[in-house]
Amino acid sequence: MNLGTINVRSALRSVGSMVGGAALAVIPATTLSIASRLYDTQAQGIISTFVMAGTFLGQLSFAIIVESRLSTPGTARRVVFPRWFVLAGVVASVALMAGSLHPALVCVSIPIVLAALEVGRGVSVAERRDSQEIISSFAVGLGALAGLALAYTGLAAFGFVPVGAAIGVATLVRARRMDHAASSSDPSIRNWVLLDTAITGVSYPVINAMLLGLIGPAQAVLFTAVSTVTGLLAIPLTFMRLRLLKEHSPLDIALAAVALVGAVAVLIVLDVTGLLGFLFGAAWRNTPMLLPLLAASAWRAASLPTTITFTSLRRAGRARLMTLLRAAAAVLTFGLAMAGVLSHQLTLVFVGLLIAELASAVLYEAAHRRVLGRSSFRAA
Repeated sequence: MNLGTINVRSALRSVGSMVGGAALAVIPATTLSIASRLYDTQAQGIISTFVMAGTFLGQLSFAIIVESRLSTPGTARRVVFPRWFVLAGVVASVALMAGSLHPALVCVSIPIVLAALEVGRGVSVAERRDSQEIISSFAVGLGALAGLALAYTGLAAFGFVPVGAAIGVATLVRARRMDHAASSSDPSIRNWVLLDTAITGVSYPVINAMLLGLIGPAQAVLFTAVSTVTGLLAIPLTFMRLRLLKEHSPLDIALAAVALVGAVAVLIVLDVTGLLGFLFGAAWRNTPMLLPLLAASAWRAASLPTTITFTSLRRAGRARLMTLLRAAAAVLTFGLAMAGVLSHQLTLVFVGLLIAELASAVLYEAAHRRVLGRSSFRAA
């Protein structure tokens, strides 16, 4: 990449939008942290499973509303935030505000708000509405900080109020009317994209549920907590994925790689200084967590090459091939992760996920070279 050709303004806007993605990652962590001050371990374990289910619902919603349109060649690849989804997100955010009354309210509302946040951010990033995205992310981040402040100053009963209110505000900001209609998505591509997402995304809620049933709620909470904090690494990866679904961009790949290194450093500092133990309570403090955290971070970072290959094949309209490849990878991922679950070692669960991701990178790149006749790391 020729650094002299970089558009500095575009790079700064991309960095701002990418950093704003931290707000999306912080909501699951905030939810678990507030819940740790309100409910017993059993309730926390159940909430953690619904948080994972919310992540899965967000992936499915994103696949239908955003990704299937970005993966349909021969169109303008434009996306919008549907009004009905905006309404659902706002209603769920109000329900979350009352979450301290009963854990069931958190369980019901958190999947919907996470899905609304996922789709709303996806639309903003894909359409390069960077200013709007930065404002929305700032609102969510501020609400999360306020919720944590209440939770850790003896006012945990009110902790979900600013969180839910901020999500509602961000959802409405992202719903600002656009001057274009959503592009149509090819039905066959949409179905393959949805199947792809369902196959690959369902593994993690199932693994979490297995941890809850086989090892206990404490390990399920820790798995969700580690997955959540290492979601910081997923921010640049998701950003890069959205950009690359529209067009190949060496600049965005380079920005994502640098951000990954920085995110790993931040997580290590947070754990060593005890801030993560403070955030997630006794379950984290009473367990050596540095090794699981490093293994999970390596697993997340290993997604960079697979994301590049994945988006290149999707841009080329190879949704069916990509689904079959990812289905094979999902079987491997689930098998290796479950081996870790049966060993009762959380670190080995993430090591299994890392090995599966590295094997997937090799598989995807081999398929890319065979089908398109070139490396996925070159501009398509």
